[in-house]
Amino acid sequence: MTQAETKEPTRSGIARALAVIDAIARSPRAQGVSVIARETGLSKAVAHRILRELVNGRFLRFDETTKVYRLGPGALGIGLAAMRELDVPAIAHRHLVALSERTGETTTLSLRQGWSRVYVDQVLSSHEIRMSVALGSSHPLHAGSSSKAILAALPDGEVDDYVAHHKLDSVTDATITSADALREEIERIRALGYAVSSGERQSGAASVAAPIYGAAGQPIGSISVCGLQDMFTRSRNRSLGDQVIAAAAAVSADLGRRPPRSERDPGDVA
Repeated sequence: MTQAETKEPTRSGIARALAVIDAIARSPRAQGVSVIARETGLSKAVAHRILRELVNGRFLRFDETTKVYRLGPGALGIGLAAMRELDVPAIAHRHLVALSERTGETTTLSLRQGWSRVYVDQVLSSHEIRMSVALGSSHPLHAGSSSKAILAALPDGEVDDYVAHHKLDSVTDATITSADALREEIERIRALGYAVSSGERQSGAASVAAPIYGAAGQPIGSISVCGLQDMFTRSRNRSLGDQVIAAAAAVSADLGRRPPRSERDPGDVA
């Protein structure tokens, strides 16, 4: 065993190989061995040996001209097979149940469909008077917290496209219908991590929502807590926001999303 190999005694060969694949999969561009070694916390010699083995197994491809690595057909085949097996409502449901039990409110799951989103699941509050949503109903991305959470999670270019090419129709008197006001709201949502609605989609109702992400880091939907407008005070919204963010992160993790490196524990190098 070389000196370089003795520096990683607690990580198996499989764990190190998976760390290398993960680093390449998360990167927006192909990477060389030095960057991959730094991202994974491996020595350059160990990283290079693992990269060669993964290329031989067709999990990675190596560009002889640029000396960079990218995912190969083996990794892509496994990824596509995993995507086919994902049932987002089934994966998210237990988190909706737990969130409803913690908050005492109805919780919902929405999935993005083009420039709108659709309610696909809900867990009803145990209160005698409670909110419910119509599953299968479609709503624009500017009206309500579930919609705004998705819109705010999109890249700036897609937000610009939505604002430029979609009429911001009023759903209720509280719906945001000004492009400038919507952009300000998006910045607020991005800063907080969650969206709030007070009568924007349904008069008398309020909600707090956060986006959920797929394995590639793309926003695919949102989860929300919703109830009677009078019960959603500013201070309670902050508490609900924290809980919705945590639940959305748990759903995203179950869907295969890895958090950005800045959000990880310092000891997590894989």
